[in-house]
Amino acid sequence: MKLIRIRAIAQKEALQVIRDPFSLAMAFIVPLFLLLIFGYAITLDIREIDTIVLDRDGSSLSRELATELRETGYFTIRKYVERERDIENELDSGAAKVAVMIPTDFSKKIRSGGTPKLGVIIDGSDANTAMIAQGYLTGIVTQFSSRFATASLRLPIDVRTRVWYNPDLKSRNFIIPGLIAVIMAVIVALLTSLTVSREWDRGTMEQLIATPVTRYEIIIGKLVPYFCIGLADTLLCIAMGTQLFHVPLRGSLPLLLALSGVFLAGGLCMGILISIIARQQLLSSQMALLGTFLPAFLLSGFMFSIASMPRPIQYATYAVSARYFVNIIMGIFLKGVTFRLVLVETALLIVYGILMFGLAGRKFRKRVE
Repeated sequence: MKLIRIRAIAQKEALQVIRDPFSLAMAFIVPLFLLLIFGYAITLDIREIDTIVLDRDGSSLSRELATELRETGYFTIRKYVERERDIENELDSGAAKVAVMIPTDFSKKIRSGGTPKLGVIIDGSDANTAMIAQGYLTGIVTQFSSRFATASLRLPIDVRTRVWYNPDLKSRNFIIPGLIAVIMAVIVALLTSLTVSREWDRGTMEQLIATPVTRYEIIIGKLVPYFCIGLADTLLCIAMGTQLFHVPLRGSLPLLLALSGVFLAGGLCMGILISIIARQQLLSSQMALLGTFLPAFLLSGFMFSIASMPRPIQYATYAVSARYFVNIIMGIFLKGVTFRLVLVETALLIVYGILMFGLAGRKFRKRVE
């Protein structure tokens, strides 16, 4: 391979990108737009859950409990109802997700050292919200009742929990780094999936075939401009994540960019492999979108825990490069890990990139078929 030939191919490809508004938009505007939309749309923080209260006690303690539910910010008391039939109507219509029923002897039993029974009905049609609401209610009621516990009823163990890496438990702090990985996996594959197929569609591939440039020089030359674009996009997404979404970057930025380059190289090689196989721009873009977005979004561990997946699906995730990069980017963002702690993931990304590059070179033929 000769560097001068690779540089010539890279310059040619860079000029095509600059002169193509669609490619420029896909390269710089789409990643930021996707990060902006998904960053605000995807959240696991459940707040202001619509709640109704049936207060049969009507005491100062029952009103205090309702006030504590509202002041946490997790529950919004929409209405105080007077009958159990009203609870069913409110839950059926979707006007409320949680109903709290305070019995008539609530304050009496608390003051006498008894244990009142607090009724709670939760709309389980949304299982995620229901589980989170149940956890919130348990914590609030436990904290409320602990103020009235006698010394003899106190537990012998004093549990004090400390959360590391994400002490505020903000879902955005781990969603944004994962989104960067998913978005870059899609964008770089889409960009390079059009490179070779565009040459065939425009009829310029015959000119490349007639030149002394080798197939590997063509592939590398076409990858270079998009690799630079991918790094620039990654840097822009990191800047947006830290400045707009206020996600802390506790690790090394140079290390993150270096490992991002390893991930981008594998994604670019996959994209050009798709372009070589498809040989049509429309088909290439569809294959790239299907082959990157769904696996990266569903099987990388970004949104769904891999340990909770069926065993065959868990094995399939090992073929998804985004799985390894999600671990890397979350570790550097939230934990500030060093290179030693992500060495295995980095090695697997290198193997993936070499495999994709080798397959692309094997499939590319310098002849008209």
